[in-house]
Amino acid sequence: MKNYIIFGASQGLGDAFVKGLPNEGDQVWIVSRSRPNSLDVKDGIQRTWIQADLSQHYDAVSLIAQSLQNETIDVLIYNVGIWEKEGFEDHYDFDKDDPAEIANIIQVNMTSTIICIQALLPNLRKSEAGKIIMIGSTAGLDHSNNAQVSFVASKFGLRGIASALRVHVRKDNIAVTCINPGELAAEIPFEEGAEKAISDYNGTRIPVQDIVSLVKCVVSLSKAACVKEIHVPAMKDVNA
Repeated sequence: MKNYIIFGASQGLGDAFVKGLPNEGDQVWIVSRSRPNSLDVKDGIQRTWIQADLSQHYDAVSLIAQSLQNETIDVLIYNVGIWEKEGFEDHYDFDKDDPAEIANIIQVNMTSTIICIQALLPNLRKSEAGKIIMIGSTAGLDHSNNAQVSFVASKFGLRGIASALRVHVRKDNIAVTCINPGELAAEIPFEEGAEKAISDYNGTRIPVQDIVSLVKCVVSLSKAACVKEIHVPAMKDVNA
């Protein structure tokens, strides 16, 4: 049996992790602002919701610490990412970004990542083979042809966090992996299956089930192995 904590898990890829990753008997703590519908699933998995706003990182850390206390965490999945309000629209223009929005993107995507993971290291050290899995983006890779300055910077930064953190926790047998997916079919609920996602988007977006399968593989590895980074562009993404 494993204990998971999954951040950003009320919808999309995070919801898919909560529903598709654990096995019967496992314990999952779900960190999100809104109530996840996965709490209503009856499948022998114990799910506990920690309602937290990661833009308020000190409050979030306090809530998480209070909820977990001396619990063991085997797998921490940090699946948090916000972007510019119109960042994926053709008319997006960095010149018009609000400085407050820029600061919030960096706060949520990077600062909260560091602070929350730091707070949970004592829980991870209780595991015999702890895993930290951070969900980045192909936008954080070179030559990705993305013009969203703040979002791209934060996803580049996430890779740096993973790299330095890996060095810090190697002595604790905690493996740190950064997975960088391309555009996901996150609007298609996990329970509707990968084939619907492939059909609806004609293969231009990655089914969330594929990323769940990758994470399952990483989680199953022994403490002797560490997967550093995985890039997963959509097959039809010519910029990846």
